[in-house]
Amino acid sequence: MSLTLPGTPTTALVTHPGPRVAETVHPLIDAGAAVTILTESPGAVVTDLADRGLITAVTSANPLDFDLVVRDLATAEAAPTPVAAAPGEVVLVGGGPGSPGLMTLDGLAALTAADVIVYDRLAPLGLLDHARQDAIRIPVGKIPRGEFTPQERINAVLLEHARAGRSVVRLKGGDNFVFGRGGEEWNACVDAGIPVRVVPGVTSAVAVPALAGIPVTHRHLTPGFVVVTGHVAPGDSRNDVNWDALATCGLTVVILMGVGALDQIVDRLIGAGMDPQTPAACIADGGMPTQRAARADLAHLAHAAADAQISAPAVTVIGPSVAALEQP
Repeated sequence: MSLTLPGTPTTALVTHPGPRVAETVHPLIDAGAAVTILTESPGAVVTDLADRGLITAVTSANPLDFDLVVRDLATAEAAPTPVAAAPGEVVLVGGGPGSPGLMTLDGLAALTAADVIVYDRLAPLGLLDHARQDAIRIPVGKIPRGEFTPQERINAVLLEHARAGRSVVRLKGGDNFVFGRGGEEWNACVDAGIPVRVVPGVTSAVAVPALAGIPVTHRHLTPGFVVVTGHVAPGDSRNDVNWDALATCGLTVVILMGVGALDQIVDRLIGAGMDPQTPAACIADGGMPTQRAARADLAHLAHAAADAQISAPAVTVIGPSVAALEQP
């Protein structure tokens, strides 16, 4: 779907949302539209979009109140391309933190040439509009506490289409090799004898703080930064992060996927010796129209994040560099 929107600001109503509704919505958002979805049964994808503040879901609406009305027809995959004699390849493409403009030119070139695109919910979905019309599009994203595709199934999908001679793009948000399981997908391809290459992406660990006016390093304040996952709380048997070492490392600490356990992370760092007055911030939906940030000293960060309605996806930054730049 290629869109030319009639003026700005634009309001858009999407009716009859199907399983590809996110792919319909994101080009509208990227074009600056305020999007409303008309549905009596929102489903997991529409609920996720609404929870992130990207759309408004309603059960009734007058189409005449909107500048643009779109009937969502993105409900079916395209037919497979003809099978080639030789094996195809898998290209692991990092799409950046969400804004289409932050995807690399090499990544966009791979996307536009692909026979098959296997993509996550945090990838720049608006750019799927640049894919070939006959490209097969397969969503495999994970909605927090909701629908997800197991990694083993994702690996199988990549191999299945590459073995059929197709060029397969595995499109993710950020960078595939920064908590993106790109290494697992690489190894699956190599073990199966499938050619694989990577197009690095702009990682949210650096880009999202920058979009909020926060450098992860700043001369005289910090000699470096460390990126860790906060997917599970400190003390959980699945969490291997040495939080005690982080508390005294003297580096900027960047935490991805840490919103749900933020209060526990803060308590652990302070308990291990980090100064409670250390500047800190949480930034949600970096690069999206709904980007929002909460700033506070470490001791009050969890409360500030809750007050600002910070939710996943979000990046947490802790260290003196958070306060290094004057804010407009």
